[in-house]
Amino acid sequence: MQQIKQHILRLREKLRRWEYLYYVEASPEVSDSEYDRVMTELRDLEGKRPDLLTIDSPSHRVGGQVQNNFCQVYHEVPMLSLDNVFEETDFLAFNKRVLARLRSNNDITYCCELKIDGLAVSLLYENGVLVRAATRGDGAIGEDITANVRTIRTVPLRLQYNCKDDLPRLLEIRGEVFMLEAGFQQLNEIAKRDGGKVFANPRNAASGSLRQLDPSITARRPLTFYCYGVGLLEDGTLSESHWECLQQFKAWGVPVSDHIRLCTGSAEVLDFYKNVHKARSTLGFDIDGVVIKVDSLSLQQQLGFMAHAPRWAIAYKFPSQEQQTRVQDVEFQVGRTGLITPVARLEPVMVSGTIVSNATLHNANEVKRLDLMIGDTVIVRRAADVIPQIVSVVSFKRPKDAQMVEFPSQCPVCGSHVERMDGQAIVRCPAGLVCAAQRKAALKHFVSRRAMNIKGMGAKIIEQLVERELVKTPVDVFRLNKESLTRLEHIGPKSALNLLNAIDKAKQTTFARFLYALNIREVGQATAANLAAAYGTLNALTAADIDSLMRVQDIGKIVATQVHSFFKERHNLEVIRKLLSPPIEIYWPQTVAASEFINDNPFAGKIIVLTGWFNTMSRDQAKNQLVALSARVTSNISTKTDLLIAGKEAGSKIFKAKKLNIPIMDEAKLMRFLRK
Repeated sequence: MQQIKQHILRLREKLRRWEYLYYVEASPEVSDSEYDRVMTELRDLEGKRPDLLTIDSPSHRVGGQVQNNFCQVYHEVPMLSLDNVFEETDFLAFNKRVLARLRSNNDITYCCELKIDGLAVSLLYENGVLVRAATRGDGAIGEDITANVRTIRTVPLRLQYNCKDDLPRLLEIRGEVFMLEAGFQQLNEIAKRDGGKVFANPRNAASGSLRQLDPSITARRPLTFYCYGVGLLEDGTLSESHWECLQQFKAWGVPVSDHIRLCTGSAEVLDFYKNVHKARSTLGFDIDGVVIKVDSLSLQQQLGFMAHAPRWAIAYKFPSQEQQTRVQDVEFQVGRTGLITPVARLEPVMVSGTIVSNATLHNANEVKRLDLMIGDTVIVRRAADVIPQIVSVVSFKRPKDAQMVEFPSQCPVCGSHVERMDGQAIVRCPAGLVCAAQRKAALKHFVSRRAMNIKGMGAKIIEQLVERELVKTPVDVFRLNKESLTRLEHIGPKSALNLLNAIDKAKQTTFARFLYALNIREVGQATAANLAAAYGTLNALTAADIDSLMRVQDIGKIVATQVHSFFKERHNLEVIRKLLSPPIEIYWPQTVAASEFINDNPFAGKIIVLTGWFNTMSRDQAKNQLVALSARVTSNISTKTDLLIAGKEAGSKIFKAKKLNIPIMDEAKLMRFLRK
């Protein structure tokens, strides 16, 4: 019994240390797999011995039960707001008031910090264990968000302290929960892809994530935390310096920003403000100013409080990043992948030193979230000081003649019918072969090594051909001549001849390569090979319905829908017809559909890894043939691998395969099977 308890305690200490090093110090000590292994072991033991489960266990971070609502929390020490200043003269007036109230002529030492644009929270520790977390609320009453805060990796569930530390019995640490810009962008990218809710800014994302009734949702959000002060303190003492208190909290494992400074006198404070303002865009998270606090706690007590804010602190805010303007129109842009995005055309307005006249609206869900109409007055900000975005609509200013935003049924560039995926807010143009907006990307893909493999036709040549309107669709690539090519930069007669030979050679290909070259959305090399193997001919593939396509190996409803939509678009079919007809006549050896494969196929359904180099064919050629035989070819050896095919200079994969008892086949045996 005692041994299990001690083992659980050791596992918890390991995990706490690893979490602190990974999430706070950014210097991981072990691999993710090792962390996961130890966490799994801890959860298993706690599951067997629920009597040993404690609220500070790292296993609590995954999220608890869904709540019906948030309970109220009364702040024993009110969480007051700060007064704001926006000009240097206003800060100097604050400094003068502090000196006057203290009846001092000496420069005051201030602790200067970043004003992070997040959500203020209170963390209550009892004997070093987190027992409650609450929002600021109105300063007197907040909401209990303990279950959600436990999922934030940077918040310690137990303070790291030595026995000799004089840890208070009750200690309320206050700070800001926020979201890094990179995490925010990733969260919104996933939301856009899945047609989910797109957040206007990191602060809204952090606030929305903390107020989830289901803690498992909060656990999946990239939240972090910085401490900025202390509230309730019982049965314990802290330093008389605010800065030293923060350093003590840091020693106990609480995250504290590295950007805090002790500044003596107003001149040093102003230098700090200017330096932070200059470095603002490099921080990786949103701030809207700096916070300036008298460092001495005894002087703070002397200065006291007003009804709503302390007299010993001030927020010196940066110039506003948000402005009001009017939406003149909403237009639709087509991206290089066919994604159709609504863009608001705005009355030009100055935001953070830059004239803003456009702002992306992402998708239909974002338009709906904002309740946006043409003619509305909106609040605009520059996300991360760069990307203009509409934060909200000023609804009471909506004019009577405001117009609904209507999404197009046809591509605004090429006129093709747009496609909308079920359950998603995304609208796309499927005519990748002819749509001018998608032209460069589609052509670069078409000529690439794994597609039509036109050697020598790189990105720079494609860009010149498109910009000079010499090539509009893949058909035009095969119509190029020596005269048109030599008009391009850095292309002489010899280079032009080599390129024309490569174009002619590319006419002989494989069915799988041709399908991959068409740049059908969601169709990579493996999927193209599976389609070629399953249908054998282009006629059979173009006639296939969604149900038939979904029966092909590794193809689900999304991919099947994309393939079906592509071959139903008449512009695409016309380009394909021209590529396969005289005078171009792209062709490939006749393939046999998978349903007609001989039964003696040792590769069907197998997971295969290729290693080394081969005499008779390239690795890509071997991979294509294996996929055509319904094999799945992967890059790495694992316990799921069925077969390793080894060429010359195979390297470490041979040893790993032997260790895992995975069969190994050489090139000669592979070729014998392929000849069959």
